[in-house]
Amino acid sequence: MTIAGTRNAQKTAGEMTWRRRLVPPLTAILTGIALWWLATAVLSGPESVLRQTAPQHVLGALAGLLERQVLLGDLGVSLWRLLIGLAVATVIGMPLGLLIGSSRLAERAGGPIIAFLRMISPLSWTPIALAVFGIGNQPVIFLIAVAAVWPVLLNTAAGVRAVDPGLLNVARSFHATRRELMLAVTLPAIRTHVQTGIRLALGVAWIVLVPAEMLGVRSGLGYQILNARDQLAYDQVVAVIVVIGILGFLLDATARWLSSPSRRA
Repeated sequence: MTIAGTRNAQKTAGEMTWRRRLVPPLTAILTGIALWWLATAVLSGPESVLRQTAPQHVLGALAGLLERQVLLGDLGVSLWRLLIGLAVATVIGMPLGLLIGSSRLAERAGGPIIAFLRMISPLSWTPIALAVFGIGNQPVIFLIAVAAVWPVLLNTAAGVRAVDPGLLNVARSFHATRRELMLAVTLPAIRTHVQTGIRLALGVAWIVLVPAEMLGVRSGLGYQILNARDQLAYDQVVAVIVVIGILGFLLDATARWLSSPSRRA
């Protein structure tokens, strides 16, 4: 085969690969939008509230919100709360995970308490958060941290338990201290587990963020949903929901890209 023929074959193979990657998700998205339009614009009654949530009305409401710059400020506030809550969860979850993963005594002592606390819905802490922190950013960040701490803690502990004992024995043979074992062996070995825990925590935190922002704060995406509902502007409600879904997808895709093996290499 000639060089030109080889290049053409490679180009064709590359185009086929991109088609296989893009066509299925695009088809699914278009099908979902078509079903959405059918349910809201065709099958719903003339006086039904669902008529307001048809795709064409939602797109118009979204354009109006962006034109008035209503969403941009609230989006920034929501992301700031999310990152602070996720940082708090990581700062608390990682050390506890290291302790529980490396100490059988700590695991036996803390296991029942962790199993009890992590099964409580984060939103169940709302009255206590409001009583302690009042109305504002603090209770929202607290609820996000309570929700996000468990994936970080549990994945960190699982990573510590999965460290190859041979690596630890080699380090001990060189008279490494506990601190040196932790910094030189354990932390590098559990990086993948920690990244997975943070990614899972990000998803949980994003889910908790929106209802947490309905607790009397005057900003954020959750507040915008309540505000639009109070105005009976259900097209705006769905527009904000669409923004939440798209942004959540982008956050998860970014976290997945940052933790991908090709990037680590």
